[in-house]
Amino acid sequence: MLQDLRRLQVPAFVFPGQGSQRPGMGRAWRDHPSWEVVQDASRLAGRDIAYLLLEAGAGELAETRNAQLATFVMGLVVLDAVERLGIEPTACAGHSLGEYTALVAAGGLGFDDAVRLVSERGEAMQEAAEEHPGIMLALSGVDDETARIACRRADGDVWLANSNAPGECVIAGRPDAAHRAARVARELGATAVKQLAVSGAFHTALMTPAQPRLRKALDEATFYALDVPVVANVDALPHAKTEEWPSLLSAQLRSPVRWRQSVLALAGLLGADGRAGDQLFCELAPGGPLSALVRATAPSARTLAIAAPDDLDTLVATLAGEAAVAPAAHAGHEGERLYLFERLVVSPCAGLFELPPPAVAAESGEGGAGYATGAGGAGYATGAGEGTHATGAGGRPGQGAAGVNPTTANQAAGTGTAAEILPRPIAIGDIVGLVSGTEVRSPFAGELMGVLAHPGERVQPGQPLAWLRSR
Repeated sequence: MLQDLRRLQVPAFVFPGQGSQRPGMGRAWRDHPSWEVVQDASRLAGRDIAYLLLEAGAGELAETRNAQLATFVMGLVVLDAVERLGIEPTACAGHSLGEYTALVAAGGLGFDDAVRLVSERGEAMQEAAEEHPGIMLALSGVDDETARIACRRADGDVWLANSNAPGECVIAGRPDAAHRAARVARELGATAVKQLAVSGAFHTALMTPAQPRLRKALDEATFYALDVPVVANVDALPHAKTEEWPSLLSAQLRSPVRWRQSVLALAGLLGADGRAGDQLFCELAPGGPLSALVRATAPSARTLAIAAPDDLDTLVATLAGEAAVAPAAHAGHEGERLYLFERLVVSPCAGLFELPPPAVAAESGEGGAGYATGAGGAGYATGAGEGTHATGAGGRPGQGAAGVNPTTANQAAGTGTAAEILPRPIAIGDIVGLVSGTEVRSPFAGELMGVLAHPGERVQPGQPLAWLRSR
């Protein structure tokens, strides 16, 4: 059943670009293990990216060299958090700058090269924007061809820059010409015009001066075979060949972003088996600007924006076909670590772990099945089979100690043989153990598959204590 779930509902990952940044967008993530990405990226870029994500104001963030680096690294933080759950995409795409994050997600770019490329791209585009000042204006209520007509009638340096969704596009160019084109667009039916929070006319001929610097950086970067296809901005086609991406990224600087067409291409990849309702687009970054564009372009698709750590629970529940657990069910619980059908109940406090008394265990179906050694932090179940668990602070799926033989573990706990007790049903609120007398209750229903701590072991807050498989 799990294989069927992955085949039908493995999502497309999409990543927003410049213009989606906002002050304080990293605050929800700074205590998450994936925040370490920020320190690594800061070292490579020679910039204080944590400052940009936590403290920088809107004006400072709008500068191209800041906006691009901050938005890109924020996307990497969210991507890292999702990858820690063992969730992988079936295809990827990114809007403008987001294309670089998409390539990292698909395995086409390494972390180091990607950070350096985005740093160079931001600096090069900042210089081009200062040499040729421009603006970008979002138009609502007109299609791409009408926007092109408005640009031609403006008789100046202004072009269609983004095709975002039906009736939603962006024009860009020199300020006077862009405003003239916007006035014509209103005459032709545009219902709204909004200037974007960017500092240049991106994806137009005004970015030509940035191309030599970016091309040099692309030539020095190493591109790898992609694990999954990435749909390119330039032609809205999926590309998996390594040698195609340097030229695509270079051309993207002065070519329109064909996002509407890219969404349709992704929907086609996701719905290749004819199940349009299984098209799930996961937007990995705060703000969620792409989700509305996806829904407008592909109404049958589902969208999910991963903007904060709490959204990871929703992602896992969505992939497992579950309704989100009601907040009341979690009252008084420290939390859980999630991986598709599997759940880890974690300790709410520090203290000595004990199994519940026999009467309580019998009532709730408690019993030990096996445990992972070296537990001491928030780990993640591997999903590889019963008795194998990843442990350690911030551990990733597939990393950690193998589970102890179930029979040995049960004998150690004094609870009988594995055949007598496993698996056992457990309901929301059932006790799975005690930590220095504090009851640890399950915030969800499922099958108890194992106990991850030794009776008498001193555990820490957040340490995994029990492994369940959700119903």
